[in-house]
Amino acid sequence: MSEITHNLQTIKAQIEQFNAQTPQQTQLLAVSKTKPLSAVIEAYAAGQRLFGENYVQEAVEKIQQLNNQSQYDTRYDEIEWHFIGPIQSNKTKLIAEHFDWVQSVDRLKVAQRLNDQRPDASAKLNVCLQINISEEDNKSGANKTQMFELAKLVSQLPNLTLRGIMCIPQKTADQTLQKRQLQQMQQLFLSLKAQYPNVDTLSMGMTNDMQLAIENGSTMVRIGTAIFGERATKRATR
Repeated sequence: MSEITHNLQTIKAQIEQFNAQTPQQTQLLAVSKTKPLSAVIEAYAAGQRLFGENYVQEAVEKIQQLNNQSQYDTRYDEIEWHFIGPIQSNKTKLIAEHFDWVQSVDRLKVAQRLNDQRPDASAKLNVCLQINISEEDNKSGANKTQMFELAKLVSQLPNLTLRGIMCIPQKTADQTLQKRQLQQMQQLFLSLKAQYPNVDTLSMGMTNDMQLAIENGSTMVRIGTAIFGERATKRATR
């Protein structure tokens, strides 16, 4: 058994264990940013279907290579690609053309461009709003007040489907503070869900805070290091 396969089995078993104590079911998003295509293929062979990428150019290269391979070998069209990184306006066309989900929409300009650039032949693009729940100045995301206005506008765009919210809690050893932020996200999610029938996704929790996130309502955890190992230090081109 390969290391990636073993890691996936371990993480999924942990998620099942945590889910047994909560009312929701939590999905695993494998964050494959900076990892080679071979790692994605290995995870796919082990049954993983949801993959998250932060860097547009790197991700598009992987997606296109797998699409080409699908013509001759294993079919990779079961993969659900999630863009989870900061969105630059000049990259929205590539994101709209190649991804199934975008979890990091934090302003109307980006949402409008994704809507306008989504190909007619593609299904609606699933969208999560990124919330800056810790209110850090150097972090992307809408604030709690902006969220409802942005949700209203996104819900009216014909090529997008509002699916939920995402956050990256403050990096801290203070679990009380971290838990408070996760609980605030859960309340925002429940408020949004009460208004919009398609809302079903609360994306929060990574390798270091997965259990705490699931205990506080996360329906999707974004795990990279615990599956693929430490990431390369050199950032890929967005």
